Amino acid sequence: MIFRAVRDGRPYPEHNLTLKQWAEIPPRPLRLDQLITTKRELALDKLLAEDSTFYGDLFPHVVQWNGGLYLEDGLHRALRAALQQRNQIHARVLVLGPQAE
Repeated sequence: MIFRAVRDGRPYPEHNLTLKQWAEIPPRPLRLDQLITTKRELALDKLLAEDSTFYGDLFPHVVQWNGGLYLEDGLHRALRAALQQRNQIHARVLVLGPQAE
């Protein structure tokens, strides 16, 4: 399997970060097999939405919460890396919860 797990939905609390706030988080390398997706499908309408990383941020958005790394946005970039036989990507990681202290 490419990812650690495939989920449908976000298990973590809402963070309300804007694209500008995401851009302030420096990207770091992550292994694909550490990531838990928050989408079961790659929906074209969501991929082309204004707040998607497809048009904006070059780096996927990941939320670290409760011991997991959840791929919130940028599934298309992670899949492309896997198709190119790369086992890691650079992503912006927001740490939520007790791990943020």
